[in-house]
Amino acid sequence: MSKKKKYIKPIIIAILCVIVTSSLCFYCYYNIAVKNAVKQDTILYIPTGATYDDVIDTLERNDMLYSMKSFERTASLLSYKERVKSGRYQLNKGASYRRVVEMLRRGDQKAVKVIFNNIRTLEQLAGKITANIEIDSISMLNTLKSDSIHKRYSLDSTTFISMFIPNTYEIYWNTPAEALVERLNREFNKFWNKERVSKLSDSGMSRTEVITLASIVYEESKMSDELSTVAGVYVNRLKIGMPLQADPTVKFAVQDFTLKRILNIHLSVDSPYNTYKYKGLPPGPICMPSIKAIDGVLDYEKHKYLYFCAAPDFSGYHKFAANLSQHNRNAREYHRKLNSLKIYK
Repeated sequence: MSKKKKYIKPIIIAILCVIVTSSLCFYCYYNIAVKNAVKQDTILYIPTGATYDDVIDTLERNDMLYSMKSFERTASLLSYKERVKSGRYQLNKGASYRRVVEMLRRGDQKAVKVIFNNIRTLEQLAGKITANIEIDSISMLNTLKSDSIHKRYSLDSTTFISMFIPNTYEIYWNTPAEALVERLNREFNKFWNKERVSKLSDSGMSRTEVITLASIVYEESKMSDELSTVAGVYVNRLKIGMPLQADPTVKFAVQDFTLKRILNIHLSVDSPYNTYKYKGLPPGPICMPSIKAIDGVLDYEKHKYLYFCAAPDFSGYHKFAANLSQHNRNAREYHRKLNSLKIYK
């Protein structure tokens, strides 16, 4: 046998091994890094404390991937089994197994939008906050009502709601209750920018007092172009020591927000929130005011009005008066309209 023939066979075998190895490597690379893994756009929820087996069970049960074997092979190669992170993950159609596993391994989750407004109580706030996140409303409420949490932010049970600014926030689905409160506190501090802090200083009120007054203004009028006028009425009353006599505070005192008319029986209730009976601001906000209402107080209109009454056309606007006689005329006109519509309470 010639020397050439002697070496041809090993060379061919070596070449075939390289080809086979390369093919296997390409096959593995294709299946892991290129091949489509996700059947359709979907959301994968991994609860706090979930294990790798829990993740596999969820993926299988919801038929999210084309091949669980490819996912598990990729998870093993990328050491995902020991690095499961809870969260809400967006799985995009066509994503590779590698991309999916790397996203889960990094904990690169998709935030949810938390929206709250028109809130009167901490119970309502807890319900709104937890509508789209992992924590349940009871756990959230327990945190919102915790004395230690109140003290942490130098507030109490009556003023704690003043720390929350109604808005739309992006929150991670698995954010714990206390961390969520801390996040919203940071948003609260951002809200009080230099311009608002300067106006706050000019007002002579604290943040809590401004928000308490804004909560009354917000309940009195939903018309954004008269909020500063309504605020000016209450500021004028505070300056001369006149009771605020705000109907919304009486509704809060009797805990009946459906009242259309405030009667003497309501005015007699003994509550620090009854601003007909007690002068000054109530102990805390009667609701969570809108940003426009807060700014309406900070930019309160300087005028001589001491009274206002709902306009009889039910437009949502009010008639303002600088003296009691004019106010009484406005009030009689409004009450006649209520009587004509048989609205007595």
